[in-house]
Amino acid sequence: MKLNYKIIFHFLGLLLLFNGGFMLLSALISFIYKDGVTFHICLAGILTLVAGVVVMLITRSHKKEINKRDGYIVVAFGWIIMSLSGTLPYVLTGSIPNFTNAFFETISGYTTTGATILNDIEIIPKGVLFWRSTTHWIGGMGIIVLAIAILPLLGIGGMQLFAAEAPGPSGDKLHPRITDTAKRLWLIYFGYTIAETLLLNLAGMSFFDAINHSMATLSTGGFSTKNASVAYWNHQPIIQYIIVLFMFLAGSNFVLSYFAFKGKVQKIINDEEFKLYFKFVLVFTIIAALIIYFRADVSISSIEHPMVWGEAESAFRHALFQVLSVITTTGFITADYTLWTPFLVVFFFGLMFLGGSAGSTAGGVKVVRHLILIKNGFLEFKRTLHPNAIVPVRYNNKAINRFIVFNILAFFILYMISFIIGALVFSMFQIDFQSSIGLSASSLGNIGPALGNFGPVNNYSALPPLAKWWSSFLMLIGRLELFTVLILFTPFFWRNR
Repeated sequence: MKLNYKIIFHFLGLLLLFNGGFMLLSALISFIYKDGVTFHICLAGILTLVAGVVVMLITRSHKKEINKRDGYIVVAFGWIIMSLSGTLPYVLTGSIPNFTNAFFETISGYTTTGATILNDIEIIPKGVLFWRSTTHWIGGMGIIVLAIAILPLLGIGGMQLFAAEAPGPSGDKLHPRITDTAKRLWLIYFGYTIAETLLLNLAGMSFFDAINHSMATLSTGGFSTKNASVAYWNHQPIIQYIIVLFMFLAGSNFVLSYFAFKGKVQKIINDEEFKLYFKFVLVFTIIAALIIYFRADVSISSIEHPMVWGEAESAFRHALFQVLSVITTTGFITADYTLWTPFLVVFFFGLMFLGGSAGSTAGGVKVVRHLILIKNGFLEFKRTLHPNAIVPVRYNNKAINRFIVFNILAFFILYMISFIIGALVFSMFQIDFQSSIGLSASSLGNIGPALGNFGPVNNYSALPPLAKWWSSFLMLIGRLELFTVLILFTPFFWRNR
């Protein structure tokens, strides 16, 4: 089956239109706050829109069919095109004049990694900061899902793209038509963003800070408008608890949120992945809180403001916040957890491989994959004793097709190999062992804060240029769950059959 190049480029043009539209929205924010860069952001938006219109006009005579191979190409190259065009507001405003740094910041936004090269975030114009948060928000649910919500207007079906954008093992559907699924997911996503913005604003954040942190929270991204990240509000615990709530929701399956709004609470209670996700958060928070309370001096561990609700509450809050921030791959920080005893450094490093729920905006391996791997591991003991017995892995009381189990096993092996290769490449740039493994785990898991010289209170500006490109590649394959991008490097993918 030949690739349909016209539909591929037509769709890439559509993505450029989306990007340009959001740039113009950022230009409006720039105009409202009179930050002096309105023209430059507006120019970036117009250039992106014109490029999108030209590409769509040239390819308007395309066949309105898209196969699976086309879908993989659109998704992978779509993220690259979005990231390349997304550098314009940074470059044209002079906020990040270096192209490598601008691309790194942009792809970090779209992949919801939250790693930054900015040394002083607070001097960046507000319009640019809003654009920076917007890249998170777009990438959070996936620009592809947004696009397939309007594909019926173009006469194009979007099932192949949805499969490529969300290739995890969760197959829940909210509605038989994939476009209606996308619309419902975006409605929930948008609603949560508005709700968190209002709550943060009421709790004491400025409206600008509130909307930026809401976009970063719901996308599990982690870009902040403050140099100290959420630690800036350590004297206002209520703000951090609000962010904790929405990090938890963003890290859970959005399908479950839909069921909750429909009153189908029993579906949430019976969902095995959600139960394990909740238990992970609870148990890991208790472990971290106890160690912080008895072993770590929270009052001086990179926390700028004194504790206001007591030591026990402070230990619990910082433990809960950091556990959720790492598990959901959000990457916000309230303190430098690398100063909380060596055990907690290794502890949080291990959490980088957990990830949120399938169907969430979180990165990482995903809880459901860990659940199925654990179940399959235990069943291997039974199969050893009873080699002729048919013992399927069950999830939510349903037997899972063995090919799904094989896919998850392959994913996990490929993920660990990617992590090891990632760390080896970083070490080639004379980066120490702890920093290399931290960078690899953080980039691949779309987490943001790493270890060593690139820990929670540091940024990625010290990375050599080539290392930034390598980190960007890891972010991309991690965000698109490996197969979607890596399959493009196989020769059989490009053979016409």
